[in-house]
Amino acid sequence: MRLLLFLIICQCTINSVNTHHASNPNVILLMADDLGIGDLGCYGNRTLRTPNIDKLAEEGVTLTQHIAASPLCTPSRAAFLTGRYPIRSGMAAFSRVGVFLFSASSGGLPSEEITFSKLLKQRGYATALIGKWHLGMNCESSNDFCHHPLSHGFDYFYGLTVTNFRDCKPGQGSVFLKGVQKSLVIPIQIAGITLVSLAIVQYIGLLKVPFQALAYCLLITAISLAVLILFFYHFRHLNCFLMRDHQIIQQPLSYENLTQRLTKEAVQLIGRNTDAPFLLVLSYLHVHTALYASESFRGKSKHGLYGDAVEEMDWSVGQILDVLEKYNLSNKTLVYFTSDQGAHVEEISSSGEVHGGYNGIYKGGKSMNWEGGIRVPGLLRWPGVIQAGAYIDEPTSNMDIFPTIVKLAEAQLPSDRIIDGHDLMPLLQGKVTRSKHEFLFHYCNAYLNAVRWHPGNSESVWKVFFFTPNFSPEDSNGCYDSHVCFCHGGFITRHDPPLLFDLSRDPEEKVPLTPETESHFYEILRVIHLAVDNHTRSLHAVPDQLSWNNLLWKPWLQPCCSSLFQSCYCDYDSEGSLSEGHPG
Repeated sequence: MRLLLFLIICQCTINSVNTHHASNPNVILLMADDLGIGDLGCYGNRTLRTPNIDKLAEEGVTLTQHIAASPLCTPSRAAFLTGRYPIRSGMAAFSRVGVFLFSASSGGLPSEEITFSKLLKQRGYATALIGKWHLGMNCESSNDFCHHPLSHGFDYFYGLTVTNFRDCKPGQGSVFLKGVQKSLVIPIQIAGITLVSLAIVQYIGLLKVPFQALAYCLLITAISLAVLILFFYHFRHLNCFLMRDHQIIQQPLSYENLTQRLTKEAVQLIGRNTDAPFLLVLSYLHVHTALYASESFRGKSKHGLYGDAVEEMDWSVGQILDVLEKYNLSNKTLVYFTSDQGAHVEEISSSGEVHGGYNGIYKGGKSMNWEGGIRVPGLLRWPGVIQAGAYIDEPTSNMDIFPTIVKLAEAQLPSDRIIDGHDLMPLLQGKVTRSKHEFLFHYCNAYLNAVRWHPGNSESVWKVFFFTPNFSPEDSNGCYDSHVCFCHGGFITRHDPPLLFDLSRDPEEKVPLTPETESHFYEILRVIHLAVDNHTRSLHAVPDQLSWNNLLWKPWLQPCCSSLFQSCYCDYDSEGSLSEGHPG
């Protein structure tokens, strides 16, 4: 009897320890930028060396149908932080441009949105974002910081508020030049013809045009052109800068040992919080263009500068895992690795080198809702708590991270709004085998582009497209003429009835099904249309954060660490004057 009582007490103690062990973990979220699912060894790549990322797969769970909520940076990251489709927060554009381009734009993640960092901070977590933000900064002045990471639940920020552009790195070309040239040609021609015509009719006496009016028109045109030229000439100084909390510490950004600096910040953050729970979001600049790699990695891979960048990022992941081991934190830490969307297949350098990644067997890439644009790596490791070496082929979303870590931190999920993500822990621990995502809605900017349906009584994963991008050239795998694919007008082809695929049989989306090849064709479409109707009814009108007014550069919002007359130049980061003594 005593032995039985002893065993019961031991079992209760073990259960108590396991319950405690599986709550309030440290959380490390690693997000690559524009990384293809086919770029990693654990997803089948045999030429790029990614042993540290592969280690996460070996010691944790590999999600093979992990879906980004958007195929573009800004909306995907908004969904990741809030657990909600970006259309719900106004972070999905109705215009052609679907991301923030300037540091002095007024749009951004609304303060009303609840991020996982806010909720974990309320639970006593130290919270830090290191790397790329891309969700806005200011609203009405150059230092109100209404959209800044520190206004969304992060205690500490070290990184870029916008993104890594080709324009940020001398010699890497421009993502704007071709578009600006196309946009300016017609207005300049109209203005020129108008001014010349007015001058002619004034000269021959057909119409009396006040000289002052002509002079004002000419002056306004000249000033507008001068401002535009100056802005893009100084784009690097105005938009490419490094911040620590609210302070600019390097303007323009230097790429020298940049990944090492980001990694050092992350390692130090972990070291400062060995005895208290922390949330670390390490949002890499790799492998968005402009590509870069430090001297230790440059020229070492089999895939040029892109491969060098991937392998340097893998090194950084290894440093994070090593410091967890050093402080005996591995078993107390949930680590997640993903990419914000698929590889940017149209990225080719001026010298012809491929600067975009590899999406494996999947069609398309960044900016598209073909699988190559939204099916991303999903790796989760938590030794002793979730399965090791397991593969899950159920549909999951980057929105699922929100409810997963909020519940682990024993915080309350918001009850005043729809959360589109679902807690992953039952799947990760093998307690259930089916995803809660019966439907996933795929938006191209603010336009519903496709829907995925995984019926509960079937292994099929149906996917319908209401429209698809027009590839250019037609026989290619992307929109090379425009650099990215767009979501409306002459850039797309609408389908009625919609295109239908069964991803369980055709993951490459090669052959659309028809009523002749799929007997349940119309029934599948009927169910999906009902789901779309229900989803649409759940949406409410919100301010458009990516309207032209919110996207455009506003001089009064321009952050500058010195003055415009000094070309906004400073470099405190390399000097090391601010490198020590930051709060955790």
